[in-house]
Amino acid sequence: MVKLKSCLSFCLFLSLSIHVFSQNLTESFDNLLGQTFKADGPGAAVLVSKKGQIIYHKAFGMANLELGVPLRTDHVFRIGSVTKQFTGAAIMQLAEQGKLSLQDDLTKFIPDYPTHGKKITVEHLLTHTSGIKSYTGMKEWTPEVHRKDFTVGELIDYFKNQPMDFDPDAKWEYNNSGYILLGYIIEKASGQTYTEYVTEHFFKPLGMNNSYYGDVAPVIKNRAAGYSKSDVAGTYQNAPYLSMTQPYAAGSLLSTVEDLHIWTRALHSGKVVKSESLRKMTQSYLLPDGTNTHYGYGLQMGNLLGSPTVEHSGGIHGFLSDLVYLPKEEVCVAILTNCDCEPPHDLTAKLAALTVGKPFQPTAIAIETNALEQYVGVYENEKKEQRLITVENGQLHSQRSGGTKYKIMPYGTDQFFFEESFARITFEREKGGEKKVSRAIVNDRVAADNLWVRTDKPLPAARPEITLSEQDLDKFVGEYQLMPGFNIAVTREGAQLFCQATGQPRFEVFAASPTRFFLKVVQADIEFYPDEHGKVDKMALFQGGQEIEGKRIK
Repeated sequence: MVKLKSCLSFCLFLSLSIHVFSQNLTESFDNLLGQTFKADGPGAAVLVSKKGQIIYHKAFGMANLELGVPLRTDHVFRIGSVTKQFTGAAIMQLAEQGKLSLQDDLTKFIPDYPTHGKKITVEHLLTHTSGIKSYTGMKEWTPEVHRKDFTVGELIDYFKNQPMDFDPDAKWEYNNSGYILLGYIIEKASGQTYTEYVTEHFFKPLGMNNSYYGDVAPVIKNRAAGYSKSDVAGTYQNAPYLSMTQPYAAGSLLSTVEDLHIWTRALHSGKVVKSESLRKMTQSYLLPDGTNTHYGYGLQMGNLLGSPTVEHSGGIHGFLSDLVYLPKEEVCVAILTNCDCEPPHDLTAKLAALTVGKPFQPTAIAIETNALEQYVGVYENEKKEQRLITVENGQLHSQRSGGTKYKIMPYGTDQFFFEESFARITFEREKGGEKKVSRAIVNDRVAADNLWVRTDKPLPAARPEITLSEQDLDKFVGEYQLMPGFNIAVTREGAQLFCQATGQPRFEVFAASPTRFFLKVVQADIEFYPDEHGKVDKMALFQGGQEIEGKRIK
């Protein structure tokens, strides 16, 4: 009897502890998501599960701003490139049936495809290593073209004669054209349309009753409306039209967060493809030179504070999505949003981190400024890429060559975290002697244990800058379009000029000459071109060896 009472007491205590933990987790989720998605704006449906059990399932914001309809968890969203894992799984099913091989040449399915004498395999298409031009990156892919309906053959014809960006397997570059071609291959190998295939082999057998191919015409129950930010701050507009014949097997599916949870559980438990096929889908593809692409077959591999992740995000007119799975902890997080405003990628990671008990940002500790100097220097990885560790105004920074400069804060002995990031950097010291800092280990959302060795190379000298008057700066203020959907807004506050690219934070720019400016947070220059009357209608962005011109639109 005593043992029974003891067991009851322990079980009751355990139950209460779990309830408190769950309640605290829910409150943390609510606070995080409530700050991001406002009740009167576009919103999101969110689901979190652990070991197959849904522990959080809520919606925020509005499904339709014009009708005042609040979002519900069963609303249907465009999922964009989350579609790619369905395409990857379809290819693997057909490979298992012997209807194709991953090493098949593209010309087996499209004999007249211009491969320029190169062998482009099905695997190259899956892994974004084909070198084929991505049609969504073509200058010809304008808002006018977005509205046009294509057959699959017409869509392939639209990009197939473009020059290749690189030889197959020479590098990794995200590519929507490759997944258009995979959709066509699925149709040729299966004898079904892509819509029929995903419906008959995935949606129906798995009970994904609210998932569809994203045709615009059919009436689909609970379909959420999609939005974009308007030119007026804090307001929205209906997302521009996109014919859903174009994203096709690269991004045309619709779903709910619950259906994506069903899909993730089925995929990772062997109900969709065999274990060996799943291993290939979720194994990072390596280039011949050993470069890790951190991408498999329609899925991206990452790292969340030491926990491996299998994930993919999506972006399409009016919608953004993110789906993350932690295989070790069996945690799934899905977020679907009905505005192409701010990617939810960081939110899914934060929710997953909270679920497995790993804080997003540790508590910073104080270190004297002179003690920070011991970390300063030029560090190099095995590819001779550089990472600069610098101190400015008592703050330590980390910056990869050509990359963004980030603040890093100490949270332990030789341990630092990146501001507003999951990345961590740990400095290691020589053994014996003075124990000087000799190398750094970086863990971020892409990969773990990146090694950087400290060198004796001097830090680059600070770039000289000049001062311009407010009147001189005012002529540059405006908005410039560099390509469809990508603008740079130029503003002034006092004697400081700022630039903000679409979907990115605002950064200070500094004058190197009366018309040329540079950024300190990233290696990039901006040049303005006044006409003979001093009016500025043109600018150019110089970054990564590229020059991109922009025309003033405001």
